[in-house]
Amino acid sequence: MTRTYYAPHGGLPPQTDLITDRAVFTEAYAVIPKREFSDIVASFLPHWEKTRAWVIARPLSGFAETFSQYVMEVQPGGGSDRPEPDSEAEGVLFVVEGELTVTLPGMTNRLTPGGYAFLPPGARWTVRNDGKAAARFHWIRKAYEAAEGIEAPEAIFANENDIAPNAMPDTGGCWATTRFVDPADLRHDMHVTIVTLEPGGVIPFPETHVMEHGLYVLEGKAVYRLNGDWVEVEAGDFMWLRAFCPQACYAGGPGRFRYLLYKDVNRHMKLWKR
Repeated sequence: MTRTYYAPHGGLPPQTDLITDRAVFTEAYAVIPKREFSDIVASFLPHWEKTRAWVIARPLSGFAETFSQYVMEVQPGGGSDRPEPDSEAEGVLFVVEGELTVTLPGMTNRLTPGGYAFLPPGARWTVRNDGKAAARFHWIRKAYEAAEGIEAPEAIFANENDIAPNAMPDTGGCWATTRFVDPADLRHDMHVTIVTLEPGGVIPFPETHVMEHGLYVLEGKAVYRLNGDWVEVEAGDFMWLRAFCPQACYAGGPGRFRYLLYKDVNRHMKLWKR
């Protein structure tokens, strides 16, 4: 299977473009189209060199509650020796363009497109772009929720291209999930996976569940049912779905529809704020 990964490059829409767009923000979901990844909304982060980021989700009243997600762009020679400011945060990196070197004590890994890294809370990691072109990758951050009697997970490095997708039951392979973590491993309180729908494939019912979602479209196009609306999405778009937002999908083709999916898992519901 040939896999492609959309990566934003910034810039600014020309003055001749229409203002009309697919961007929408509701109490149940949000859609950030790829055109919104412009230079003027990029952020810069402390202790990162030659780097900018597009923040596409953050904990906020009426928005994402469990995670933040950035699309990072690191120029050659850039990176950080102090990337994560929160010792209680876990993270996932997923590379969509270029090369990235991630180092932990006693361990160095070079990530290429399709490369995945899980970085546990408290990990002392660094990241550098030692290549000759810009590296672009997703960085998903979550406050790790410890469970009594269950140890925190260790670091994981993998590449999508080395993992066989798991076909969903009774779909004939039209709907599949690429998993980097065993779903039965209760050490993990979030999963970041890749969902693939072949042309004409569907999520055939409105999923309505407790898991919050972030979906970044890596490849292709589809029509997504979000709450009561049908929304067209394509490679480079991001969707946020709050818990219990009904969701379904039809992949209209002509190619595969694939997205990077975040969801919170494996923990009791908090009954009060501490």
